[in-house]
Amino acid sequence: MTAGPSVKLLLVDDHAENLLALEALLEGPGQELVLAHSGAEALRHLLDNDFAAIILDVMMPMMDGFETAALIRQRERSHNTPIIFLTALGRSDEALFKGYDLGAVDYLIKPVVPSILKSKVAVFVQLKRQAELLEAKNIELNAIIEELESFSYSVAHDLRAPLARIDGFSQALLEFQSERLDEEGKRYLQRVRAGTQRMCRLVDDLLSLSRVTRTEMRRERVDLSAIAQSMMSDLRQREPDREVEFIVQPAVIASGDPELLQSALFNLLENAWKFTGKRRQARIEFGEVEMNGTPVYFVRDDGAGFDMAASQRLFQAFQRLHSNSEFGGSGIGLATVARIVKRHGGRLWAEGAVERGATFYFSLSPERSLPPPGGQGS
Repeated sequence: MTAGPSVKLLLVDDHAENLLALEALLEGPGQELVLAHSGAEALRHLLDNDFAAIILDVMMPMMDGFETAALIRQRERSHNTPIIFLTALGRSDEALFKGYDLGAVDYLIKPVVPSILKSKVAVFVQLKRQAELLEAKNIELNAIIEELESFSYSVAHDLRAPLARIDGFSQALLEFQSERLDEEGKRYLQRVRAGTQRMCRLVDDLLSLSRVTRTEMRRERVDLSAIAQSMMSDLRQREPDREVEFIVQPAVIASGDPELLQSALFNLLENAWKFTGKRRQARIEFGEVEMNGTPVYFVRDDGAGFDMAASQRLFQAFQRLHSNSEFGGSGIGLATVARIVKRHGGRLWAEGAVERGATFYFSLSPERSLPPPGGQGS
């Protein structure tokens, strides 16, 4: 049976004989033991190494184990590294509370029972190995996903030109050879044009979906209210005869990539516009609410709605909850929104009911604060 990937353990004690005893107890295949004779030496080792666990003596001169642990926890690289305290002072409540308050996973009294320490360390060694294997698998998986997305982008891009040519030649036949075609021939060409135009739209949507994950992100202040107003004006110009009440909460500001957020909002508003198309009088609303202290943005409509039992499919590419004869579309728009929100570290969800409308909510990661008005994005 193989030991698995090698991992490191940091042993910290100011007495050489104690380090020698720990080394003899914990040595084993796949475990590299790093020795430190002081808290300062331990901190130097932590600058360049990741450890499965730290076995730390409490009583040391200059910098004791508690002070060392506090500094270890301040460093991002070692913030979550398990610490096992060893002490000959006994198990006082004050020392126990202090140790656990500093993030210790255990507090053992010297002389240590060898089997107990070995079993506790073995757990963290195994967890570290599993975490490293998982990280390696994630890197491999991300590389495969990136390769597939690059392939799909290339295929979609290469399809666009021949489809456009088919549509163009079909249109030319209808315009310049119309007198030589009977009605059936014209009907066939119109069907060819409709099919190629539908495929062109699908290819464009696929390219847009791919660009969401390929483009570099930049964060700055984004006026979502202004974007929403502009987009609804464009949608009204498409169908000026429709009666749609559009309500925009003023001064809704977010921090994010302006182009990506514009794309997300466009897809949500276009979705609302489409699914209210059968209403004689429709209502679409954009705004912001606070949920658990986090700003949440929403687009609400009173259109066709959807069955909440099928809500998991809403944000998957090519998944549609309505037939193409009811409402057109490629099934890419909401998947694009989901990717954009994910890239911003946020969350996207929806609520709705059949024939009672839908509300789409999204949040954005609060990690970076908004720059001041007129300032540059971080």
